Amino acid sequence: MERGGCVYILTNYTHTVLYIGVTSELYFRIVEHKEKEHPNSFTAKYNCSKLVYYEQFDSIEEAIAKEKQLKNWKRAWKINLINKNNPYWSDLFDTLQDD
Repeated sequence: MERGGCVYILTNYTHTVLYIGVTSELYFRIVEHKEKEHPNSFTAKYNCSKLVYYEQFDSIEEAIAKEKQLKNWKRAWKINLINKNNPYWSDLFDTLQDD
């Protein structure tokens, strides 16, 4: 059975930093970011714990391909993507369910 995946974008409180990641367990991965489980990581250092965008895929390979694509985008394109899907830059973590 193939496992799905998810690409996501986190930001900090002032929206000055964007972090793009990929995971097969979005809820648990975001909890790790919020709790700074890895204190020396980029997201912990720059306080990136606000989930502002995510997209789910049928396979982890598709999610990884999308992550690579997004990482090559200009910052303005990433901001436009977030604005289109989440215009108020709300923390989408509250919409996730612990499955």
